[in-house]
Amino acid sequence: MKLLLYIPAIVWLLISAAFYAAGEYLSKRWGTHPSWSLTVIVVIVYALGTLSWLPALLHKNQLAIMGTIWLLLAVIATVTIGVFAYHEHLTSLQLLGVALALIAMALLGI
Repeated sequence: MKLLLYIPAIVWLLISAAFYAAGEYLSKRWGTHPSWSLTVIVVIVYALGTLSWLPALLHKNQLAIMGTIWLLLAVIATVTIGVFAYHEHLTSLQLLGVALALIAMALLGI
């Protein structure tokens, strides 16, 4: 377990958010072209995201802060996938929400 502590908590959170983003991308693809093989891939990718979240808790066992930072990273990842991969559009108010999420992460100490 000590080996997991050599990688900083923020790196684990970013890895977890990256797997989550990949899961979001693949689940949207599944929504348009469902298949059993893609279902299995989506579940594995989401599971890897969950597993990579756990070492972050070894660094800082503060669920309120770490969980909130992870949720904000997940929101930003999901918005990024939607906008850049699927060409979805955001309103000015939604862009403000994303900006506030970034500010919230800075205030939480990321």
